[in-house]
Amino acid sequence: MIKLGVVGANGKMGSQVVNLAINNKDFELVCAIDMFGVGKQLSENVVVEDNLEESIKKHNPDVVVDFTQPSVIYENVKKYIKLGVKSVIGTTGLSKEQVEDIEKMSKDANVGVIIAPNFSIGAILMMKFAAEASKYFSNAEIIEYHHNQKKDAPSGTSIKTAQLMMKNNDNFKLGNCDEKETIKGARGGEFQEDGKGKIQIHALRMPGFVASQQVVFGSDGQILKIHHDTINRECYMSGVEIAVKHIYKNNQFFYGLENIL
Repeated sequence: MIKLGVVGANGKMGSQVVNLAINNKDFELVCAIDMFGVGKQLSENVVVEDNLEESIKKHNPDVVVDFTQPSVIYENVKKYIKLGVKSVIGTTGLSKEQVEDIEKMSKDANVGVIIAPNFSIGAILMMKFAAEASKYFSNAEIIEYHHNQKKDAPSGTSIKTAQLMMKNNDNFKLGNCDEKETIKGARGGEFQEDGKGKIQIHALRMPGFVASQQVVFGSDGQILKIHHDTINRECYMSGVEIAVKHIYKNNQFFYGLENIL
């Protein structure tokens, strides 16, 4: 049985992970950390605590699942590695440089870390399909839709999608004219990495959405759209379960759930 700690336990995603840990025969919820709801009883033996390091040292989880905030996630991951506890990171907002730092720290300490911008199997397939289509289309843009409480934009999923696409194509604006925005940001944000692979990402934030993404490809005479909708947060839990069970047996660093499926 895998001893599981949940950080951000009272959040929308964290509470789903708590339910997963309580109801899955392969997991034992041993600690729950959140700055809100301290003292709240989550199971017979677990109450919400607010001191991350003290809770981990006291309860000694095998794996920690973190769904917190972009503002704290980098420091949290450094603490997990320092404490020698494996982690599954679902919080987005890490920069490319921070991900690279975490990868180095993980390898140096021989402590497993999975950073996954998305845990939905359907979303992972959407990214894989988009990467494959990029071999055949010279123009593409990404539109991502999230609820209006999401703090980072664009989403980690859209950035990961763009990175996968750019491995197969380094120019998604073939034939585009010189553009001038009469309203700043009208064309979305231009994402590129290592000086190449420019691709427009448009981020929508409004109530009613959970998470959706559409990748639109175009060429002469045709349009291809790859679209994925998240209806509720339960769809992420199968991916979280896969990630926890995988990192429990491994001390490696992984960026993206597609690397362990």
